[in-house]
Amino acid sequence: MSRAEFHQQRAEQAATEARRLLAERQRLGARWLPWVASELYHLSPPEYTAMVRRELERLTAQ
Repeated sequence: MSRAEFHQQRAEQAATEARRLLAERQRLGARWLPWVASELYHLSPPEYTAMVRRELERLTAQ
């Protein structure tokens, strides 16, 4: 599978995961950032984790 195909197949899943992480921000307050780091650490493969991280950055910049 090419990189482009991987990204195309996982784009919506990564966006959903990023929204899930962001939804916990207010509830967790100051604990949110370490929690997100832990959640990202458990994702796999690394390419998917990077996609989720980029989407999370995009959402928090809005």
